[in-house]
Amino acid sequence: MNTALLHLLHLSDPALPVGGFSHSAGLETYVQQKIVQDKASARAFITGMLSRNLQYTDAAFVSLAYAAAANGLLDKLLQLDAACTAVKLPVEMRQASKKMGIRLLKIFQPLTANDLLKHFSEKVTQQQTTGNYCIVFALTACALGISRQEALFGFYYNAAAGFVTNSVKLVPLGQQEGQEILFALLPLIEQLATQSIQPDEDLIGLCCTGFDIRCMQHEQLYSRLYMS
Repeated sequence: MNTALLHLLHLSDPALPVGGFSHSAGLETYVQQKIVQDKASARAFITGMLSRNLQYTDAAFVSLAYAAAANGLLDKLLQLDAACTAVKLPVEMRQASKKMGIRLLKIFQPLTANDLLKHFSEKVTQQQTTGNYCIVFALTACALGISRQEALFGFYYNAAAGFVTNSVKLVPLGQQEGQEILFALLPLIEQLATQSIQPDEDLIGLCCTGFDIRCMQHEQLYSRLYMS
């Protein structure tokens, strides 16, 4: 059994208590506006989020932050963390990323003997950097000996599984339908993880405007189950 594989399963577990279950990334708005209302539209939403949003934002930052962590470049990690905060236009998405990142740090920083992770955590505590979830995910993966590509697989899978869970609750969908969506997304996850190993830094921040608009509209929904 590969210890790195066990660490990857732990780090990318959707049930990890970092608060991901509280955030829908705007899906709740899509459901209330009846844009997402069945299995097909839920799959379309998740596919779009993975390939038209995360690929050019959080997943790209995971890849770049992993490379910086592998070379012990704390200043580069701080730069990437600041850039990650800057490309998150909806306030709820910035808050969600920060909260989840800090919780992930609290779980794994005490469990590792990694100086870089410790120094980054200190910067977050001193409010010198945000501590976005994707940056902490990459730094933790590197500290645990998980490869860059495997970290990307885990990151995309974690995101997809979270979107599926939220779709099952919000649309709502049957559990079987949710698993069928997740299974169908596996080839896309593999493709995106491979493409994200060497992300184009000039494309960071590229996003379908609709996702940001729905996240902003979420702040004003009459009733909400999710924080974002």
